[in-house]
Amino acid sequence: MAITSCLTNTFKEELLQGHHSFNASGDTPAGSAFKIALYTSSADLDTTTTVYTTSAEVASGGGYTTAGEALTNTGVAKSTTTSYTDFSDVSWTSASFTARGCMIYNSSTITGLTTDATVAIIDFGGDKTVSSGTFTIQFPTNDSSDAIIRITS
Repeated sequence: MAITSCLTNTFKEELLQGHHSFNASGDTPAGSAFKIALYTSSADLDTTTTVYTTSAEVASGGGYTTAGEALTNTGVAKSTTTSYTDFSDVSWTSASFTARGCMIYNSSTITGLTTDATVAIIDFGGDKTVSSGTFTIQFPTNDSSDAIIRITS
């Protein structure tokens, strides 16, 4: 099994079809709600992953709840040749678990969008373990060089 960092194939298609909105406020289409779920090293996640799955997700308990946490989008911006968006950091407190990677997905119910459609897969590069502490995913700076989602010419 493997986790491959990527924007998923279906996300790129759905983005061009207008099914995902990253507006920080006043979402159009209404209701875009992004979440992040954590996965173990047994997960098989890559560009072909189309929807959120509980297969090899970190189990509920120890400060984690399956289906993950809601994400806050930090807005959409552009430079001369790149448009980009990112999310605010997310944490699990009083946590005791091990995670190898994560999935960002759109939990919205939007006409034309598959329920729980994947956006991105992130491999942490190895197992990350927390024991009775805080597990934080720190997103990079929301700029044209570092943001999680970037479209470049």
